[in-house]
Amino acid sequence: MDIIELFTKNLADFTWLLVFWMAYFAIHSLMASLRMKNYLAKRWPNLFPSYRLFYVVVASILLLPILWWLSQLPNQWVWQWRGIWWWLANGLAVLAILGFFISTRYYDMAEFLGFKQQQQNNRSVNDQQSLVLSPFHRFVRHPWYFFLLVMIWTRDMNLGFLLSAISISIYLWIGSYWEEQKLVIYHGEVYQKYQKAVPALLPLPWKYLTTDSLEHEIL
Repeated sequence: MDIIELFTKNLADFTWLLVFWMAYFAIHSLMASLRMKNYLAKRWPNLFPSYRLFYVVVASILLLPILWWLSQLPNQWVWQWRGIWWWLANGLAVLAILGFFISTRYYDMAEFLGFKQQQQNNRSVNDQQSLVLSPFHRFVRHPWYFFLLVMIWTRDMNLGFLLSAISISIYLWIGSYWEEQKLVIYHGEVYQKYQKAVPALLPLPWKYLTTDSLEHEIL
C-alpha cells in the first residue's frame, strides 16, 4: 500500500490527528498569551503565582492523548534512515539533545517551570529574568525550537509522525513570531537590535553574532 492510498484509506484518523494538534496549539498559545495572563492575574491574584507551573503541567498532560492516538495509526514508513544516513541523523539528534541540556545552564529553570513564582508568591505577568543570550543565541534566536526541529526531523517517519512533524514545525514558526511580540515588550530596543542580527529558527552561515558583537553591540 503506497502512502497516498494509506492516507486516503485512513483519512478520518489522520484528520483527527491534525485536529488534535491544532486544538493543542490553540490551547497552548491561549494559555501563554499576555491577555490571558493579565486576565487571570486580575481575576484570581492569589492563585496566579501557581499559574506558570499549572501551565507546564497542563501542556505536558495534553500531549499524552495525542501521542496515544499517534501510536494507534498505521505504522507504514514514509522513510527510514539507513547506513551512513542513520549515523548522521542520530548523531545530529544527540547533538541537539546535548545542546538543549547545555543551554539550560543559561536559564532560570525554576522560573521557567513555575516553581520560583510559586515559592516567592510572585503575581507579575512579566518574565522576571533579564534578557539572557547563551552561546547558541549567537546563531538562532530560539535555540530550543531549533534543537526540537532537529530532533523531530532526524527520526524515521511514518505518515502520522510526518504529519505531526509538519504541524509542529509550522506551529514553532508561528509561535516564535508571537513569542517575540512579548519579548519586544519585555526587552524593548535591545531585543529589536538582536532580531536584526540573528535568524529566528534556522542558522544562516552569513548571519550570526561574534562574541564581541554580542557583548558590545547588543547587550
